Amino acid sequence: MKQKKIPMRKCVASQEMFPKKSLIRIVRTPENEVVVDPTGKKSGRGAYLCAKEEYIQLAQKKKALERALQVAIPPAVYEELREYVSRHAIEG
Repeated sequence: MKQKKIPMRKCVASQEMFPKKSLIRIVRTPENEVVVDPTGKKSGRGAYLCAKEEYIQLAQKKKALERALQVAIPPAVYEELREYVSRHAIEG
């Protein structure tokens, strides 16, 4: 039996590849809104980030999400990410 391929994505903060399920997707919608996308299905340009506090800080410091999504990221988005991580505490 062939093993199912696990989709991998690159974390914009660490530049490392991880299984898609262990990352958080942040999307710039067609309306240029930036939202956290827990389903991974929203339409728009997506960027993936490790679901850990230190990677959120790193992404904010390096402006990794700004570069990946080509749009200014409001501080509220980083707050939402931190809340999401503390609620879900996904181990990647």
